[in-house]
Amino acid sequence: MTVYETERLVVRRWTGDRTDLDRLTDIYTREEVTRRLPPFAFEAASAVERWRALHEGDARFGSWAVEVRETGVAAGTVLFRPIPGGDGEIEVGWHLHPDSWGNGYATEAARGAVERGFAAGIPEVFALVKPDNEASLAVCRRLGMTPLGRTDRFFGLEAEMLRLAAPR
Repeated sequence: MTVYETERLVVRRWTGDRTDLDRLTDIYTREEVTRRLPPFAFEAASAVERWRALHEGDARFGSWAVEVRETGVAAGTVLFRPIPGGDGEIEVGWHLHPDSWGNGYATEAARGAVERGFAAGIPEVFALVKPDNEASLAVCRRLGMTPLGRTDRFFGLEAEMLRLAAPR
């Protein structure tokens, strides 16, 4: 099911089909992806079900597949959700397969998620980025996010926290 579309991307729910599960496994078992995430055990089918259940009650939120329209390949995941353990802060994030890095997909998918959230009345959006993740910090800058400094308030990890307010 399509959640939203951008010029080059179809953002949709992850499914339980073998193509999606294999791609999810390939993304979330790569050290170059997971080294910037909180430690976790990953199993693709469980992740799809957990994401579906977690966001079932509120269509504004999700952890969705970012599919490249031209190829039909899932480049990765864009998430838009309340930060776990937070005080209602809404997070935008992205986890892309290394074969999809450097194409602007993270910025395009995140911008679509943020615009969709703002249209639904969400007043501000945050990103949490490991301090050494220059590529994701660059995505935040392209989105127009303002740095708020470092925090260890979420996930037990030190992260740069950035904020973007809805246009007035």
